[in-house]
Amino acid sequence: MNDFSHADIDGKIKMVDVSGKKETLRTAQACGHIILNKEIISRIKGNSIQKGDVLATAKIAGINAAKKTWELVPLCHQIKLTNIDINFKIDEVENKIFIASFVTGMDRTGVEMEAIAAAAVSLITVYDMCKSISQDMVIGGIKLIKKTGGKSDFIRDS
Repeated sequence: MNDFSHADIDGKIKMVDVSGKKETLRTAQACGHIILNKEIISRIKGNSIQKGDVLATAKIAGINAAKKTWELVPLCHQIKLTNIDINFKIDEVENKIFIASFVTGMDRTGVEMEAIAAAAVSLITVYDMCKSISQDMVIGGIKLIKKTGGKSDFIRDS
């Protein structure tokens, strides 16, 4: 017997068949951060980055990433997303920007990968838009915070 949902009885990779599952409301939240220097933080806040509005662009990139996750992650299903939101918090003490993504969908499988992709691509976009000032930025802490719907719910303790 095979306990891996993405492998057949011979151990070959397969997409999970969710056709027998019931459509339910699925939600997921993910987060991450990027460490920058004081100059970059100041320029982002002052909207004086040469490429444009960093946070607005990162938000659009994150939304697009959630919508295209099924094209990027080989065994993900195309999901009927009903809402995607990306929020930012600038911490000038630690020189970090925290990103939180919120995704909802009405489907037969969860939206965790979409939330994680949204957070990751938002962070990559911040990096891309600021790299002409410094490439000494660090992306980290990308993780699922919460998911609801389906067989089980999940809430990260820390």
